[in-house]
Amino acid sequence: MTGDALAGQGLRLGYDGREVVRDLTVAIPRGVITAIVGPNACGKSTLLRGLARLLVPDAGRVLLDGRDIHAMPTRAVATRLGILPQHPIAPEGLTVTDLVGRGRHPHHGWLRRWGADDDRAVADAMRVTSTLDLAERPVDELSGGQRQRAWIAMALAQRTGVLLLDEPTTYLDVTHQVEVLDLLTDLNRTDGTTIVMVLHDLNLACRYADHLIALRDGEVVATGTPSDVVTRDLVADVFDLPSVVVPDPVSGTPLIVPIGRHHTEVLPGPPPTTALPVPELAEPRRESRSE
Repeated sequence: MTGDALAGQGLRLGYDGREVVRDLTVAIPRGVITAIVGPNACGKSTLLRGLARLLVPDAGRVLLDGRDIHAMPTRAVATRLGILPQHPIAPEGLTVTDLVGRGRHPHHGWLRRWGADDDRAVADAMRVTSTLDLAERPVDELSGGQRQRAWIAMALAQRTGVLLLDEPTTYLDVTHQVEVLDLLTDLNRTDGTTIVMVLHDLNLACRYADHLIALRDGEVVATGTPSDVVTRDLVADVFDLPSVVVPDPVSGTPLIVPIGRHHTEVLPGPPPTTALPVPELAEPRRESRSE
């Protein structure tokens, strides 16, 4: 299938009459990883909810595979698009296995019952998210990081062509952050899944995303590859943060080094090509002493 996987056209989104996103048009390229970045309260999660059909736009429309997402049957959307919201809530007492299994529900109907494909999808999702050892534990008894991995497993078990995740690295330590983002990259490269995620860590977004969407005050400031988009001017414009942007020594992608009010004694830059002149010290004045 060609064309953008997902698109928003002239979107106006908000809550209780308060406008958060205004007249926003955005395209999500098919088969790549897109990261939505920006400061707090700029509309990142609101945009993702609008794209996921969790929030009805006050104006504009969302297209999934070229079709108006709000005109599509719910089951048809759920088999094409998966969503992991920012603060999901599981019913009390629900085990991890049951939670992950719920990701398979959109694929069932009157004539389609649970089968071997579902077992494999659940087992694979739990294996890659390291949740097999949590299988029989209630979700509400897990730590924040364990709970997040269980929810990601559910989203993976759904096996949709488009997967939207709102801050998937929330509650995770740095090791599990990298593991989750590596996992999503594997999913993208192996299955061609279109990944859209909201990330707060701009450096991780630059490393893992093929496509960036930078927001500020509910409007798109820039879109494109991290190398084309992320500059010290953009970081200043979007985040109000002075910085130095250098190549990531691991990935070669942009790496943002923030400049704060402290610990700025040594700034990156080429060493001087010539030695600075050393001022000559005057000879000490000798006082004459009369005999």
